[in-house]
Amino acid sequence: MEFDYIIIGGGASGCVLAARLSEDAAATVCLIEAGGGGDDIFIRAPGLIPAMISGRPRINNYAYHTVPQPGLNGRRGFQPRGRALGGSSAINAMLYVRGHPRDYDEWAELGAEGWAWDDVRPWFLALEGNQRGGDDWHGGAGPLQVSAQSAPRRISRAFVQACGQVQIAPNDDFNGPVQDGAGLFQVKQFRDGPRKGERCSAAAAFLFPALGRPNLTVLTRTRAQRLVIEDGRAVGVQLRNRRIMARREVVLAGGVFNTPQLLLLSGIGPEEELRAHGIAPVRVLPGVGANLQDHLDYTISHKSLRRDLVGLNPRGLARLGRAAWRWRKTGTGMFATPYAEAGAFVRSRPGLDRPDLQLHFVIGIVDDHMRRLHLADGYSCHVCALRPESRGRVGLNSADPADPPRIDPGFLSAPGDLATLMRGARITEQVLEAEALAPWRGARLYPHDGSDAALAADIRARADTIYHPVGTCRMGRDEMAVVDPQLRVRGIAGLRVADASVMPRVIGGNTGAPAMMIGARAAAMMADAARTGV
Repeated sequence: MEFDYIIIGGGASGCVLAARLSEDAAATVCLIEAGGGGDDIFIRAPGLIPAMISGRPRINNYAYHTVPQPGLNGRRGFQPRGRALGGSSAINAMLYVRGHPRDYDEWAELGAEGWAWDDVRPWFLALEGNQRGGDDWHGGAGPLQVSAQSAPRRISRAFVQACGQVQIAPNDDFNGPVQDGAGLFQVKQFRDGPRKGERCSAAAAFLFPALGRPNLTVLTRTRAQRLVIEDGRAVGVQLRNRRIMARREVVLAGGVFNTPQLLLLSGIGPEEELRAHGIAPVRVLPGVGANLQDHLDYTISHKSLRRDLVGLNPRGLARLGRAAWRWRKTGTGMFATPYAEAGAFVRSRPGLDRPDLQLHFVIGIVDDHMRRLHLADGYSCHVCALRPESRGRVGLNSADPADPPRIDPGFLSAPGDLATLMRGARITEQVLEAEALAPWRGARLYPHDGSDAALAADIRARADTIYHPVGTCRMGRDEMAVVDPQLRVRGIAGLRVADASVMPRVIGGNTGAPAMMIGARAAAMMADAARTGV
């Protein structure tokens, strides 16, 4: 089989890429996805998010683990990643956050010319069909439905009030001119039509409407084994029992872990890593797999005195069952919730140019990614440090493509990260002790004596990812850059990377919307290259 373009990975970026490239009826496009079709009830129904995130069982989830983390008492972290069309946009909490404009200006300063805020803002706006309508900060006509929550819990509004009581100002738009403050998140969710109340994943927004095009082929439950490279050019992809060839370009959009893994399996990466697994180097690129960054997250949970939240007790499950029935009928109610209904962006200390902490307030008890269950109704508040100094790496466990990649986030390897997260935890404690939350506030799940030593110990014992890994194939101009600002892999013709792995630094927020923006820009770059021959 032969196509003009082959896209490996049907996640947030890959779905946008496939839809945009196939708009040219003269170009043939093949999208390869290791997971399923991305339209089952677990994905469509927001109320079933916990069933996928835990990875027990593995529903639409790679459910990766890290190597033991010295900064976390030698624990192996858990890394949920979406395995279906839509990628992690098919299993996450649907929050729509673009990050701070300064984040993108910083990318450009680090060598990613053309990726400053003024460059990327029009692309965000073109993708977005925001319920707020179109203006300087929002797009109103794009395919991605961005909506207000239909029925946030009373406690979520009380959380915003509690933030105000500790001098965190209200903010009803985290994607507006000011990021600082507390408010309710907007979500990527259908707000009208036959899919009202369902998740609006990247697949639902961009790919599914394009599936009838005769020039678009989508292969699900199909895993790429390695790239086919001839005379320094990517010309195809080797699958388990066949080979698919590309006339123009191959694009890797497998995500922060799978994209560097496939490059390494294809002989592209650090020489010592390749030779350690018996792989002959095709192109030595020391930056492949390096620069891994993620938002380390610490969670404080309380049991609730009121019974209007999510609990795994008989009363709570019955309430959730009634909510599921309402959702099927109207697309509204608790079953439409993202669970992380409210949040805040906060500066941990004076003098910072933008928030360095993000809070996610969840209407249930979240312990170890929902892998440690509690019967009681309760609530949780996550806090993560948005700009970690720690860096990790992705490598191979073996040369077998079926093996998971080796993931080492290097959490808390930079001493300053613990100090920032501790300041964030203290702020979160103040919010949770504020008067507005008193009607719900029951016992804290993991109490400690309040000392800095006890807090640091609790962070090392329980903190883990909030699911925002980036950076393992970063763009730039230096020797450690894997792709240039046009997303072309250095030294290999006909090959690009278009996913969150190209980010030079993690943004200050959730990474799903930026990944879609990267996919849209990559498609435009490729279409331009086809027109100009450059």
